[in-house]
Amino acid sequence: MTKAPVISSHANTCIQDFINSLAENEDLNRKTLMEYASDLRNFAFWFEGTWHNYQKVPPKFDPLETTTATITQYREYMQNVRSLKPATINRRLNTIKRYFDWALKQEIVQVDCSKPVKLFPEEKTSPRQMTDKEESALMVAVEKNGNIRDRTILLVMLHTGLRSMEICNLTVNDVVIGKRSGHIVVRDGKRNKQREVPLNSTARAALESYIPMLSKDCIYLFPSEKTGERLNERALRHIVEKYTRLAGQDGIKAHDLRHRFGYVMSEKTPLHRLAQIMGHDSLNTTMVYVRATRVKNQSSRVLPKSAFGQINRA
Repeated sequence: MTKAPVISSHANTCIQDFINSLAENEDLNRKTLMEYASDLRNFAFWFEGTWHNYQKVPPKFDPLETTTATITQYREYMQNVRSLKPATINRRLNTIKRYFDWALKQEIVQVDCSKPVKLFPEEKTSPRQMTDKEESALMVAVEKNGNIRDRTILLVMLHTGLRSMEICNLTVNDVVIGKRSGHIVVRDGKRNKQREVPLNSTARAALESYIPMLSKDCIYLFPSEKTGERLNERALRHIVEKYTRLAGQDGIKAHDLRHRFGYVMSEKTPLHRLAQIMGHDSLNTTMVYVRATRVKNQSSRVLPKSAFGQINRA
C-alpha cells in the first residue's frame, strides 16, 4: 500500500481548509474529496521537499509563496522525472487550479497563479472494445469457477454499464423488477446524480435468481463475502480480474465491462438516451462509443459481388 506523502502541518491545514469548504458547499462524494486532497498533498510534498531539497531549511507550502513558475516546474517534474501519464498530470493540475480558484474567492491570494498554466494535450483514444468472444469466455470462466454472486455482478456490469462505485453502492431496494420490465436506481452516481438504468431480460433473470438467496437482513445487493458489508471498489476489481485471468484475458479491467455496454448500446440507442443511462455529463463522452462503432461497422462492410465485378472489369 502506498504511503501518503509526509508534509508540514501548515500544508495540511491549507489543504484541509479547502477540502472542508468543498464538503460543506458542494455536492461531491467522499472519494472525489479524497482524490483532491491526495493531489494537493503530492504538490505540497514536492514543494517542501523535492523542489527545495538543496535548501537547509525547506519552506512550508503556502499558496502565497506559489507562483505560475512554481506550478509550471511541477508540471515538468511530473512529466520528465516521474514520467506520469498526461491524464494523471492534467488531473493533478486541474486540482491545483481548482484550489487556487477557491483561494482567490476566499481572498487568501490576490492573483490566481495557476490560471496561465496549460494542461498537457492528450491523445483522444477510444476505450478498449471487448469482443463477443471475450465476453463469452469471461462468462464461461465465472460459470465454471465462480459463484452466483460473482456471476450476477459480471452480468449486471455488462448489461447496465454501471461504474464500479455504483455497483458497490447498490442496495437490494435499488432493484425494481416487474413482469416484463425492470430498472436499477443509481442513487450515488458520479457527482451524486441519481438516475434509473433499465434492466434487460438477461439482467432481470440473473437478479431474480440471485436476490432470493440473500439473507433477509442484507442491505447491499453485492455484499462482501468476508464482512457482509459493502463490497469496496478494490475488491470488485479483483473479482473481475480473477475471471479475466481465468478466461485468458489479462488485459481486461472492470471499467472495460462498462465500455462494452456503451459500445453495444450505441448501435441501437439514441445518443441522448444512452448518455442518460450511462450517467454522462457531456454528450461528447457518449459520442466516443458512437464514433468508434461507426468506424467498426464501416470497416466490416463487404462490397457486393456486382461491385467486385465492376472493379475487375475496370
